[in-house]
Amino acid sequence: MADRLLTGVGGLDEILHGGLLRQRAYLVRGGPGSGKTTVGLHFLRQGVEAGEPTLFINQGEPEEEVRANAAAIGLDLTGVSFLDLTPSGTLFAEGQSYDVFHPAEVEREPTTQAIVDAVRQTRPTRVFLDVMTQLRYLSLDEVHFRRQALTLLRFLVSSGATVLFVSESQDSDGDADLQFMSDGVVHMNNRGGLRTVMVSKFRGSAFAPGAHTLSIGADGMQVYPRLTPQDHGKPFLAETISSGVPEIDELMAGGLERGTVTIITGPSGVGKTTLGLQFMKEAAGRGERSVVYTFEESAEVLAHRSQLVNIPIANMVATGKLSLVQVEPMRYTADQFGRLVREEVERADARIVMIDSISGFAMCMREEKPETYLHAVAKYLRNMGVTTILINETTNITGDFRATDNAISYLADNIVYLRYIEIRGELRKVLGVLKKRLSDFEKTMREFEITRYGVKVGAALTNMRGILHGTPTLLETPPQ
Repeated sequence: MADRLLTGVGGLDEILHGGLLRQRAYLVRGGPGSGKTTVGLHFLRQGVEAGEPTLFINQGEPEEEVRANAAAIGLDLTGVSFLDLTPSGTLFAEGQSYDVFHPAEVEREPTTQAIVDAVRQTRPTRVFLDVMTQLRYLSLDEVHFRRQALTLLRFLVSSGATVLFVSESQDSDGDADLQFMSDGVVHMNNRGGLRTVMVSKFRGSAFAPGAHTLSIGADGMQVYPRLTPQDHGKPFLAETISSGVPEIDELMAGGLERGTVTIITGPSGVGKTTLGLQFMKEAAGRGERSVVYTFEESAEVLAHRSQLVNIPIANMVATGKLSLVQVEPMRYTADQFGRLVREEVERADARIVMIDSISGFAMCMREEKPETYLHAVAKYLRNMGVTTILINETTNITGDFRATDNAISYLADNIVYLRYIEIRGELRKVLGVLKKRLSDFEKTMREFEITRYGVKVGAALTNMRGILHGTPTLLETPPQ
Protein backbone atom coordinates (compact mmCIF):
# COMPACT_ATOMS: atom_id res chain seq x y z
CA MET A 1 0.00 0.00 0.00
CA ALA A 2 2.93 2.34 -0.73
CA ASP A 3 0.65 4.70 -2.67
CA ARG A 4 -1.64 5.14 0.37
CA LEU A 5 -1.58 7.43 3.39
CA LEU A 6 -3.22 6.34 6.63
CA THR A 7 -5.66 8.92 8.00
CA GLY A 8 -4.92 8.00 11.62
CA VAL A 9 -8.65 7.54 12.33
CA GLY A 10 -9.38 4.00 13.48
CA GLY A 11 -11.85 2.37 11.10
CA LEU A 12 -11.79 5.15 8.48
CA ASP A 13 -8.87 3.59 6.60
CA GLU A 14 -10.86 0.35 6.44
CA ILE A 15 -13.71 2.23 4.75
CA LEU A 16 -11.16 3.75 2.34
CA HIS A 17 -9.70 0.31 1.60
CA GLY A 18 -6.31 1.20 3.02
CA GLY A 19 -6.21 4.99 3.25
CA LEU A 20 -5.98 8.04 1.01
CA LEU A 21 -4.13 8.09 -2.30
CA ARG A 22 -1.04 10.27 -2.20
CA GLN A 23 -0.93 13.75 -3.72
CA ARG A 24 -4.67 14.11 -4.06
CA ALA A 25 -7.11 16.66 -2.59
CA TYR A 26 -10.02 15.43 -0.45
CA LEU A 27 -13.02 17.38 0.78
CA VAL A 28 -14.34 16.78 4.33
CA ARG A 29 -17.77 18.40 4.63
CA GLY A 30 -20.47 18.71 7.27
CA GLY A 31 -22.16 20.94 9.79
CA PRO A 32 -20.81 22.33 13.07
CA GLY A 33 -19.79 19.66 15.57
CA SER A 34 -19.73 16.85 13.04
CA GLY A 35 -16.01 16.11 13.46
CA LYS A 36 -14.42 17.67 10.36
CA THR A 37 -11.50 19.28 12.18
CA THR A 38 -10.93 16.14 14.26
CA VAL A 39 -10.38 14.13 11.07
CA GLY A 40 -7.78 16.69 9.98
CA LEU A 41 -6.02 16.59 13.35
CA HIS A 42 -5.72 12.81 13.19
CA PHE A 43 -4.46 13.08 9.61
CA LEU A 44 -1.69 15.48 10.61
CA ARG A 45 -0.78 13.56 13.76
CA GLN A 46 -0.43 10.37 11.74
CA GLY A 47 1.99 12.21 9.45
CA VAL A 48 4.13 13.34 12.39
CA GLU A 49 4.30 9.76 13.68
CA ALA A 50 5.42 8.66 10.22
CA GLY A 51 8.17 11.31 10.17
CA GLU A 52 6.48 13.49 7.54
CA PRO A 53 6.36 17.30 7.50
CA THR A 54 2.79 18.52 8.03
CA LEU A 55 1.02 21.86 7.79
CA PHE A 56 -2.26 23.15 9.25
CA ILE A 57 -3.55 26.27 7.46
CA ASN A 58 -6.28 27.75 9.64
CA GLN A 59 -8.39 30.85 9.49
CA GLY A 60 -11.15 29.91 11.95
CA GLU A 61 -9.74 28.93 15.35
CA PRO A 62 -6.42 30.35 16.53
CA GLU A 63 -3.51 27.94 16.78
CA GLU A 64 -3.50 27.83 20.60
CA GLU A 65 -7.18 26.84 20.66
CA VAL A 66 -6.65 24.14 18.06
CA ARG A 67 -3.78 22.65 20.03
CA ALA A 68 -5.78 22.76 23.29
CA ASN A 69 -8.81 21.12 21.69
CA ALA A 70 -6.59 18.42 20.18
CA ALA A 71 -4.98 17.71 23.56
CA ALA A 72 -8.45 17.28 25.09
CA ILE A 73 -9.04 14.23 22.87
CA GLY A 74 -5.57 12.80 23.32
CA LEU A 75 -3.87 14.24 20.22
CA ASP A 76 -0.45 15.83 20.66
CA LEU A 77 0.19 18.21 17.78
CA THR A 78 3.88 18.66 18.59
CA GLY A 79 5.68 18.62 15.24
CA VAL A 80 2.72 20.02 13.28
CA SER A 81 3.46 23.35 11.58
CA PHE A 82 0.74 26.04 11.58
CA LEU A 83 -0.03 28.91 9.27
CA ASP A 84 -2.42 30.87 11.48
CA LEU A 85 -4.45 33.28 9.35
CA THR A 86 -7.06 34.05 12.00
CA PRO A 87 -7.69 37.79 12.46
CA SER A 88 -6.44 39.34 15.70
CA GLY A 89 -8.63 41.16 18.18
CA THR A 90 -6.97 44.48 17.35
CA LEU A 91 -8.71 44.48 13.97
CA PHE A 92 -12.02 45.13 15.71
CA ALA A 93 -10.64 47.19 18.58
CA GLU A 94 -8.94 49.64 16.24
CA GLY A 95 -12.04 49.95 14.09
CA GLN A 96 -10.32 48.90 10.89
CA SER A 97 -12.73 48.72 7.94
CA TYR A 98 -12.73 48.86 4.16
CA ASP A 99 -14.67 51.92 3.12
CA VAL A 100 -13.32 52.18 -0.43
CA PHE A 101 -12.06 48.73 -1.42
CA HIS A 102 -13.77 45.33 -1.29
CA PRO A 103 -12.15 43.07 1.37
CA ALA A 104 -11.14 40.66 -1.37
CA GLU A 105 -9.00 43.31 -3.00
CA VAL A 106 -7.16 44.03 0.27
CA GLU A 107 -6.83 40.64 1.96
CA ARG A 108 -6.65 38.13 -0.91
CA GLU A 109 -3.11 38.80 -2.05
CA PRO A 110 -1.50 38.73 1.43
CA THR A 111 -3.37 35.51 2.26
CA THR A 112 -2.28 33.82 -0.96
CA GLN A 113 1.33 34.91 -0.53
CA ALA A 114 1.39 33.68 3.09
CA ILE A 115 0.22 30.22 1.98
CA VAL A 116 2.83 30.05 -0.78
CA ASP A 117 5.61 31.09 1.57
CA ALA A 118 4.57 28.56 4.26
CA VAL A 119 4.39 25.67 1.78
CA ARG A 120 7.77 26.48 0.25
CA GLN A 121 9.33 26.74 3.70
CA THR A 122 7.71 23.62 5.24
CA ARG A 123 7.53 21.42 2.11
CA PRO A 124 4.72 19.39 3.71
CA THR A 125 3.53 15.96 2.51
CA ARG A 126 0.27 16.48 4.39
CA VAL A 127 -1.78 19.68 4.49
CA PHE A 128 -5.02 20.31 6.35
CA LEU A 129 -6.74 23.33 4.87
CA ASP A 130 -9.37 25.04 7.01
CA VAL A 131 -9.77 28.22 4.98
CA MET A 132 -12.10 27.37 2.10
CA THR A 133 -15.17 28.99 3.66
CA GLN A 134 -13.22 32.17 4.38
CA LEU A 135 -11.70 32.08 0.90
CA ARG A 136 -15.21 32.06 -0.55
CA TYR A 137 -15.99 35.23 1.41
CA LEU A 138 -12.86 36.91 0.03
CA SER A 139 -13.83 36.22 -3.59
CA LEU A 140 -15.56 38.72 -5.82
CA ASP A 141 -18.02 36.13 -7.18
CA GLU A 142 -18.50 32.33 -7.53
CA VAL A 143 -16.46 32.11 -10.73
CA HIS A 144 -13.58 33.89 -9.06
CA PHE A 145 -13.82 31.62 -6.00
CA ARG A 146 -13.73 28.43 -8.07
CA ARG A 147 -10.66 29.64 -9.92
CA GLN A 148 -8.93 30.57 -6.67
CA ALA A 149 -9.82 27.29 -4.92
CA LEU A 150 -8.76 25.12 -7.84
CA THR A 151 -5.49 27.02 -8.23
CA LEU A 152 -4.73 26.66 -4.52
CA LEU A 153 -5.40 22.89 -4.49
CA ARG A 154 -3.31 22.32 -7.60
CA PHE A 155 -0.44 24.32 -6.10
CA LEU A 156 -0.49 22.24 -2.89
CA VAL A 157 -0.72 18.91 -4.70
CA SER A 158 1.98 19.83 -7.20
CA SER A 159 4.19 20.74 -4.24
CA GLY A 160 4.01 17.08 -3.11
CA ALA A 161 1.22 17.32 -0.54
CA THR A 162 -1.86 15.21 0.10
CA VAL A 163 -4.57 17.69 1.07
CA LEU A 164 -7.62 17.54 3.30
CA PHE A 165 -9.81 20.62 3.09
CA VAL A 166 -13.10 21.32 4.82
CA SER A 167 -16.42 22.86 3.93
CA GLU A 168 -19.00 23.92 6.49
CA SER A 169 -21.90 23.67 4.07
CA GLN A 170 -24.77 21.45 5.24
CA ASP A 171 -26.69 21.90 2.01
CA SER A 172 -25.97 19.06 -0.44
CA ASP A 173 -25.53 21.61 -3.24
CA GLY A 174 -24.00 24.42 -1.20
CA ASP A 175 -20.45 23.35 -2.02
CA ALA A 176 -21.05 21.40 -5.21
CA ASP A 177 -18.14 23.24 -6.83
CA LEU A 178 -15.72 21.97 -4.16
CA GLN A 179 -17.11 18.43 -4.44
CA PHE A 180 -16.56 18.53 -8.19
CA MET A 181 -12.91 19.64 -7.99
CA SER A 182 -11.94 17.23 -5.19
CA ASP A 183 -10.59 13.70 -5.63
CA GLY A 184 -12.75 12.40 -2.81
CA VAL A 185 -15.63 13.56 -0.65
CA VAL A 186 -16.16 12.56 3.00
CA HIS A 187 -19.47 13.57 4.56
CA MET A 188 -19.63 14.08 8.35
CA ASN A 189 -22.99 14.20 10.12
CA ASN A 190 -24.17 14.74 13.69
CA ARG A 191 -27.86 13.95 13.90
CA GLY A 192 -29.34 13.96 17.38
CA GLY A 193 -26.04 12.89 18.90
CA LEU A 194 -25.58 10.05 16.41
CA ARG A 195 -22.41 10.82 14.46
CA THR A 196 -21.84 9.23 11.07
CA VAL A 197 -19.32 9.38 8.25
CA MET A 198 -19.96 8.52 4.61
CA VAL A 199 -17.73 8.52 1.53
CA SER A 200 -19.51 9.45 -1.70
CA LYS A 201 -16.53 9.88 -4.02
CA PHE A 202 -13.03 8.41 -4.12
CA ARG A 203 -11.20 8.66 -7.43
CA GLY A 204 -8.90 5.77 -8.24
CA SER A 205 -10.15 3.45 -5.51
CA ALA A 206 -13.11 1.48 -4.25
CA PHE A 207 -14.55 2.21 -0.80
CA ALA A 208 -17.14 0.89 1.63
CA PRO A 209 -20.46 2.60 0.81
CA GLY A 210 -23.13 3.76 3.21
CA ALA A 211 -23.14 5.67 6.49
CA HIS A 212 -20.86 4.40 9.26
CA THR A 213 -21.17 5.54 12.87
CA LEU A 214 -18.31 7.13 14.78
CA SER A 215 -17.47 8.33 18.24
CA ILE A 216 -15.19 11.06 19.60
CA GLY A 217 -13.80 10.62 23.09
CA ALA A 218 -10.70 10.95 25.22
CA ASP A 219 -8.81 8.77 22.74
CA GLY A 220 -9.85 10.73 19.67
CA MET A 221 -12.09 9.63 16.85
CA GLN A 222 -13.05 6.04 16.12
CA VAL A 223 -15.10 4.97 13.09
CA TYR A 224 -17.09 1.73 13.12
CA PRO A 225 -17.45 0.41 9.57
CA ARG A 226 -20.85 -1.05 8.77
CA LEU A 227 -20.75 -4.81 8.81
CA THR A 228 -20.93 -6.26 5.29
CA PRO A 229 -21.18 -10.07 5.58
CA GLN A 230 -20.17 -10.70 1.97
CA ASP A 231 -16.72 -9.26 2.70
CA HIS A 232 -16.00 -11.83 5.42
CA GLY A 233 -15.72 -15.57 5.57
CA LYS A 234 -13.39 -18.48 6.17
CA PRO A 235 -13.47 -22.24 5.55
CA PHE A 236 -14.74 -24.36 8.42
CA LEU A 237 -15.73 -27.94 9.13
CA ALA A 238 -19.52 -28.26 9.11
CA GLU A 239 -19.58 -30.59 12.10
CA THR A 240 -22.29 -31.06 14.70
CA ILE A 241 -21.60 -29.81 18.23
CA SER A 242 -23.13 -31.53 21.23
CA SER A 243 -25.10 -29.96 24.06
CA GLY A 244 -23.64 -32.42 26.54
CA VAL A 245 -27.15 -33.70 27.35
CA PRO A 246 -27.87 -36.97 25.47
CA GLU A 247 -31.64 -36.41 25.32
CA ILE A 248 -31.21 -32.95 23.76
CA ASP A 249 -28.78 -34.36 21.20
CA GLU A 250 -31.27 -37.11 20.34
CA LEU A 251 -34.00 -34.53 19.83
CA MET A 252 -31.73 -32.47 17.53
CA ALA A 253 -30.13 -35.36 15.64
CA GLY A 254 -26.79 -34.84 17.38
CA GLY A 255 -26.90 -31.15 18.33
CA LEU A 256 -26.30 -27.88 16.45
CA GLU A 257 -24.15 -27.54 13.35
CA ARG A 258 -21.30 -25.05 13.07
CA GLY A 259 -22.06 -22.03 10.96
CA THR A 260 -25.79 -22.18 11.66
CA VAL A 261 -28.19 -19.74 13.31
CA THR A 262 -30.51 -21.13 15.98
CA ILE A 263 -33.46 -19.29 17.49
CA ILE A 264 -34.43 -20.56 20.94
CA THR A 265 -37.93 -19.23 21.49
CA GLY A 266 -40.45 -19.30 24.30
CA PRO A 267 -42.17 -17.29 27.05
CA SER A 268 -40.46 -15.65 29.99
CA GLY A 269 -38.80 -17.89 32.56
CA VAL A 270 -39.06 -21.09 30.58
CA GLY A 271 -35.27 -21.69 30.37
CA LYS A 272 -34.17 -20.32 26.98
CA THR A 273 -30.93 -18.72 28.21
CA THR A 274 -30.02 -21.76 30.28
CA LEU A 275 -30.45 -24.03 27.25
CA GLY A 276 -28.13 -21.79 25.22
CA LEU A 277 -25.55 -21.74 28.01
CA GLN A 278 -25.62 -25.53 28.12
CA PHE A 279 -24.07 -25.61 24.64
CA MET A 280 -21.43 -23.14 25.81
CA LYS A 281 -20.65 -25.23 28.89
CA GLU A 282 -19.99 -28.24 26.65
CA ALA A 283 -17.91 -26.06 24.28
CA ALA A 284 -15.72 -24.94 27.20
CA GLY A 285 -15.08 -28.60 27.99
CA ARG A 286 -13.78 -28.99 24.43
CA GLY A 287 -11.49 -25.98 24.94
CA GLU A 288 -13.54 -23.63 22.76
CA ARG A 289 -14.41 -20.01 23.50
CA SER A 290 -17.95 -18.60 23.52
CA VAL A 291 -19.43 -15.13 24.05
CA VAL A 292 -22.78 -14.03 25.47
CA TYR A 293 -24.21 -10.56 24.83
CA THR A 294 -26.83 -9.95 27.49
CA PHE A 295 -29.17 -7.03 26.88
CA GLU A 296 -31.79 -7.54 29.56
CA GLU A 297 -30.03 -9.15 32.52
CA SER A 298 -26.93 -8.01 34.36
CA ALA A 299 -23.83 -10.12 33.91
CA GLU A 300 -23.61 -10.65 37.68
CA VAL A 301 -27.18 -11.98 37.97
CA LEU A 302 -26.72 -14.23 34.94
CA ALA A 303 -23.49 -15.65 36.34
CA HIS A 304 -25.03 -16.21 39.79
CA ARG A 305 -28.15 -18.04 38.67
CA SER A 306 -26.19 -20.13 36.17
CA GLN A 307 -23.88 -21.23 38.96
CA LEU A 308 -26.97 -22.47 40.84
CA VAL A 309 -27.88 -24.84 38.00
CA ASN A 310 -24.40 -26.32 37.56
CA ILE A 311 -23.22 -24.07 34.73
CA PRO A 312 -19.91 -22.67 36.08
CA ILE A 313 -19.86 -19.33 34.27
CA ALA A 314 -17.38 -17.74 36.67
CA ASN A 315 -14.85 -20.49 36.02
CA MET A 316 -15.48 -20.35 32.26
CA VAL A 317 -14.83 -16.59 32.27
CA ALA A 318 -11.73 -16.96 34.45
CA THR A 319 -10.21 -19.54 32.10
CA GLY A 320 -10.96 -17.47 28.99
CA LYS A 321 -13.54 -19.93 27.63
CA LEU A 322 -16.41 -17.47 27.94
CA SER A 323 -16.84 -13.74 27.48
CA LEU A 324 -19.89 -12.31 29.21
CA VAL A 325 -20.74 -8.86 27.82
CA GLN A 326 -23.48 -6.75 29.35
CA VAL A 327 -24.85 -4.26 26.80
CA GLU A 328 -26.33 -1.15 28.40
CA PRO A 329 -29.33 0.57 26.77
CA MET A 330 -28.35 3.04 24.03
CA ARG A 331 -24.65 2.53 24.73
CA TYR A 332 -23.76 1.17 21.30
CA THR A 333 -24.78 1.83 17.76
CA ALA A 334 -25.34 -1.18 15.53
CA ASP A 335 -21.95 -0.56 13.91
CA GLN A 336 -20.22 -0.47 17.30
CA PHE A 337 -21.89 -3.72 18.29
CA GLY A 338 -20.74 -5.26 15.01
CA ARG A 339 -17.16 -4.25 15.86
CA LEU A 340 -17.46 -6.00 19.24
CA VAL A 341 -18.63 -9.17 17.55
CA ARG A 342 -15.86 -9.06 14.97
CA GLU A 343 -13.19 -8.65 17.63
CA GLU A 344 -14.48 -11.69 19.52
CA VAL A 345 -14.63 -13.82 16.39
CA GLU A 346 -11.51 -12.66 14.52
CA ARG A 347 -9.16 -11.92 17.43
CA ALA A 348 -10.42 -14.16 20.25
CA ASP A 349 -11.64 -17.06 18.04
CA ALA A 350 -15.13 -17.29 19.58
CA ARG A 351 -16.90 -20.39 18.24
CA ILE A 352 -20.37 -19.80 19.74
CA VAL A 353 -22.10 -16.41 20.01
CA MET A 354 -25.37 -15.91 21.87
CA ILE A 355 -27.49 -12.74 21.74
CA ASP A 356 -29.85 -12.58 24.71
CA SER A 357 -32.28 -11.39 23.52
CA ILE A 358 -33.59 -10.27 20.14
CA SER A 359 -36.02 -7.78 21.72
CA GLY A 360 -33.26 -6.42 23.97
CA PHE A 361 -31.01 -5.95 20.95
CA ALA A 362 -33.79 -4.03 19.18
CA MET A 363 -34.32 -1.68 22.12
CA CYS A 364 -30.63 -0.95 22.71
CA MET A 365 -29.60 -0.17 19.15
CA ARG A 366 -30.17 3.45 18.10
CA GLU A 367 -31.00 2.71 14.48
CA GLU A 368 -34.62 2.65 13.33
CA LYS A 369 -34.57 -0.90 11.94
CA PRO A 370 -32.31 -3.03 14.16
CA GLU A 371 -33.60 -6.26 12.62
CA THR A 372 -31.79 -5.31 9.42
CA TYR A 373 -28.52 -5.21 11.31
CA LEU A 374 -29.34 -8.40 13.19
CA HIS A 375 -29.57 -10.02 9.77
CA ALA A 376 -26.07 -8.71 8.90
CA VAL A 377 -24.59 -9.98 12.18
CA ALA A 378 -26.18 -13.41 11.80
CA LYS A 379 -25.02 -13.77 8.20
CA TYR A 380 -21.48 -12.64 9.12
CA LEU A 381 -21.28 -15.23 11.90
CA ARG A 382 -22.56 -17.92 9.55
CA ASN A 383 -19.87 -17.04 7.01
CA MET A 384 -17.22 -17.28 9.75
CA GLY A 385 -18.34 -20.76 10.82
CA VAL A 386 -19.64 -19.54 14.18
CA THR A 387 -22.63 -21.22 15.82
CA THR A 388 -25.12 -18.45 16.60
CA ILE A 389 -27.85 -18.64 19.21
CA LEU A 390 -30.57 -15.97 19.27
CA ILE A 391 -32.84 -15.88 22.30
CA ASN A 392 -36.40 -14.87 21.44
CA GLU A 393 -39.12 -14.20 23.98
CA THR A 394 -42.75 -14.72 23.00
CA THR A 395 -45.45 -12.72 24.75
CA ASN A 396 -48.06 -15.47 24.98
CA ILE A 397 -47.57 -18.08 27.67
CA THR A 398 -50.49 -20.16 26.43
CA GLY A 399 -52.64 -20.04 23.32
CA ASP A 400 -51.96 -20.62 19.63
CA PHE A 401 -48.40 -21.62 18.88
CA ARG A 402 -46.17 -18.88 17.46
CA ALA A 403 -42.49 -19.36 16.84
CA THR A 404 -41.67 -15.64 17.20
CA ASP A 405 -43.52 -12.38 17.64
CA ASN A 406 -41.43 -10.63 14.97
CA ALA A 407 -40.43 -11.30 11.39
CA ILE A 408 -37.00 -12.81 12.08
CA SER A 409 -37.66 -16.53 11.86
CA TYR A 410 -36.33 -16.50 8.28
CA LEU A 411 -32.84 -15.97 9.77
CA ALA A 412 -32.90 -19.33 11.48
CA ASP A 413 -31.42 -22.58 10.28
CA ASN A 414 -32.86 -24.11 13.43
CA ILE A 415 -35.82 -23.18 15.61
CA VAL A 416 -35.99 -24.73 19.06
CA TYR A 417 -39.03 -23.97 21.20
CA LEU A 418 -39.66 -24.12 24.91
CA ARG A 419 -43.14 -23.75 26.34
CA TYR A 420 -45.36 -24.40 29.30
CA ILE A 421 -47.96 -27.13 29.39
CA GLU A 422 -50.33 -28.42 32.03
CA ILE A 423 -50.20 -32.09 32.96
CA ARG A 424 -52.66 -33.33 35.59
CA GLY A 425 -53.07 -29.87 37.10
CA GLU A 426 -49.34 -29.15 37.23
CA LEU A 427 -47.37 -26.62 35.16
CA ARG A 428 -44.53 -28.29 33.25
CA LYS A 429 -41.93 -27.18 30.69
CA VAL A 430 -41.39 -28.93 27.38
CA LEU A 431 -38.75 -28.73 24.66
CA GLY A 432 -39.17 -29.34 20.95
CA VAL A 433 -37.71 -28.62 17.53
CA LEU A 434 -39.74 -26.81 14.89
CA LYS A 435 -37.11 -26.50 12.15
CA LYS A 436 -33.70 -27.94 11.37
CA ARG A 437 -32.31 -27.11 7.97
CA LEU A 438 -29.30 -29.40 7.74
CA SER A 439 -30.65 -32.61 9.25
CA ASP A 440 -33.73 -34.44 10.36
CA PHE A 441 -34.99 -34.06 13.94
CA GLU A 442 -37.31 -35.67 16.42
CA LYS A 443 -40.92 -34.59 15.85
CA THR A 444 -42.03 -35.00 19.45
CA MET A 445 -41.67 -32.91 22.60
CA ARG A 446 -39.68 -33.80 25.67
CA GLU A 447 -40.18 -32.60 29.20
CA PHE A 448 -37.55 -30.02 30.14
CA GLU A 449 -36.44 -29.33 33.69
CA ILE A 450 -33.75 -27.13 35.23
CA THR A 451 -32.36 -28.50 38.48
CA ARG A 452 -29.44 -27.70 40.74
CA TYR A 453 -27.58 -30.50 38.98
CA GLY A 454 -28.14 -28.96 35.55
CA VAL A 455 -30.52 -29.41 32.64
CA LYS A 456 -32.66 -32.54 32.74
CA VAL A 457 -34.62 -33.73 29.70
CA GLY A 458 -37.08 -36.60 29.74
CA ALA A 459 -38.21 -39.16 27.21
CA ALA A 460 -40.27 -38.24 24.15
CA LEU A 461 -43.87 -37.35 25.02
CA THR A 462 -45.58 -39.36 22.32
CA ASN A 463 -48.99 -39.18 24.02
CA MET A 464 -49.51 -35.40 23.59
CA ARG A 465 -52.12 -33.79 21.38
CA GLY A 466 -53.08 -30.17 20.57
CA ILE A 467 -49.51 -28.86 20.70
CA LEU A 468 -49.90 -26.25 17.96
CA HIS A 469 -53.28 -25.08 19.34
CA GLY A 470 -51.60 -24.03 22.57
CA THR A 471 -53.51 -26.44 24.77
CA PRO A 472 -51.53 -29.71 24.72
CA THR A 473 -53.48 -32.64 26.11
CA LEU A 474 -52.00 -35.76 27.65
CA LEU A 475 -53.62 -38.98 26.48
CA GLU A 476 -53.82 -41.49 29.28
CA THR A 477 -53.19 -44.35 26.84
CA PRO A 478 -50.28 -43.77 24.44
CA PRO A 479 -51.19 -44.43 20.77
CA GLN A 480 -50.23 -47.81 19.39
